[in-house]
Amino acid sequence: MSAFQRFRQIALAIILTWGWKRALLAMGCGALSVLALAPFNIFPVLFVTLPVMVWLIDGAGAGRYNGVPAAALTGYWFGLGYFVPGLYWIGKAFFVEADIFAWLTPFAVLGLPAYLSIFTAIGFALARLLWTKDATRILALAASLTVAEWLRGHVLTGFPWNAFGYALSEPLPLAQTASLIGLWGMTFLSIAIFASPAALIDRTPDRRPAWRAPAAAIALLLVMSIFGAIRLSLHQTTMVAGAKLRLMQPDLQQDAKFNYAAKAEVMKKYLALSDRASGPQSTGVRDATILIWPESAFPFFLTREADAMAQIAELLPKGTVLITGSVRAPDLPRGTPITRAYNSIYVIDHDGSVLSVYDKLHLVPFGEFLPYQGLMEKLGFEQLTRVRGGFIPGSVRHALPVPGAPPALPLICYEAIFPGEVAGRNERPGWIVNLTNDGWFGISTGPYQHLEQARMRAIELGLPLVRSANTGVSAVIDPVGRTIASLGLGVEGILDANLPAAIPPTVYARVGDVPAAMLVALAVFLAVRRRVAKRHP
Repeated sequence: MSAFQRFRQIALAIILTWGWKRALLAMGCGALSVLALAPFNIFPVLFVTLPVMVWLIDGAGAGRYNGVPAAALTGYWFGLGYFVPGLYWIGKAFFVEADIFAWLTPFAVLGLPAYLSIFTAIGFALARLLWTKDATRILALAASLTVAEWLRGHVLTGFPWNAFGYALSEPLPLAQTASLIGLWGMTFLSIAIFASPAALIDRTPDRRPAWRAPAAAIALLLVMSIFGAIRLSLHQTTMVAGAKLRLMQPDLQQDAKFNYAAKAEVMKKYLALSDRASGPQSTGVRDATILIWPESAFPFFLTREADAMAQIAELLPKGTVLITGSVRAPDLPRGTPITRAYNSIYVIDHDGSVLSVYDKLHLVPFGEFLPYQGLMEKLGFEQLTRVRGGFIPGSVRHALPVPGAPPALPLICYEAIFPGEVAGRNERPGWIVNLTNDGWFGISTGPYQHLEQARMRAIELGLPLVRSANTGVSAVIDPVGRTIASLGLGVEGILDANLPAAIPPTVYARVGDVPAAMLVALAVFLAVRRRVAKRHP
């Protein structure tokens, strides 16, 4: 028996799999697919797992209603296998205040993946509706799963974490295609490319292996690599004149960040660390023009604490500004009890004056607010941040003016996972400042996944990314995704770097998701045309 015959025999066995064996196979392939994401980035594993999914959808045709329910169930099991190990680290957040939230861990670790898997099921069901008996079915799966992933990124405020397109974020030349088609276009290409070996079992007129689809996929990977290498060579890293960054990564225990009694300890650590010498020639914070602290840096309302603002003013030399996260109290008459707050970014001058403020728009469900907040609180539930009534969302995203540097696009925490989260269309910022607190998730894969997704925003928009995280990973990344400097996960320290300059707006920055939509529309058209041609030869 030849190698191809054995390959075909394995594929046919997968196609005929049913019942609990089908569920286990789908879940196993989902779990294995997580290796394509950060910090592993072993994307070739998808050349194994996605063809198996194609064959399982082939076999679903033996079920009722043209196999749509069986395909949907297969997609659900695949999604569950993908999201549970991909998002296990969410459970760590419930142990920050274990006496209050630990009992919710199983519901988070299993409940969120159970919800997200619904979208994978929708993608598989849509694919089965468009299914053909030739390589066009690969395009049908790519289009359907891309639509499902887009829905996952938008429905109920959206959660596009670990979208399939991130499988092509490493090596860096491959990721450059995101500057043309964005995350959703990369999702389409990822599925189409990695599922292509499934077509090898298709019958050809001369009964030879159907090499056309996988050969086209390899050729496309090669074209993407060449395009990426050329783009990287054309955009060497250049720096903004006079803009010198200092990122402070305190590696502060998460419970201290919400403990007002730790106010003095927190401020002492921030001030000392910010002014630490980074080498023999260093003069501390005086080396920097922009000092950056992470998200929600203080266990108090910063601007309402005169002593804290005075300490900041004393720390900052003339010509240096501070960009910091902080909770912000709403503007209320004096004496009014403060029950809700904003999650904000301040730009503070050397004299302690606030130059500009940004309030987070895209809040984290169950972390910063609860769906049906009032009802949930009456039932005794509260979000992880324990802010009664939940945080208040900001009203508009706008560029932050920063003295001595171009305006910055502010993204707080997981706002960086949403493609297309940009400032007003008429204002082109010069860089992205992403303040985050990944301390919720400890030493896990979560912070690495978060960094990978934030870096994709830099490549999509052609803007450098400056990321300050409480526990890491803090990094300075140029507009094509090169890491200029970084501080590892779980490390306390400071990071000095120059600010990379932006490049001209990318295709994606100009037209958004239009190219991705065109890819999906073309794939659907080809699949429908093929189905019609088969019915009416």
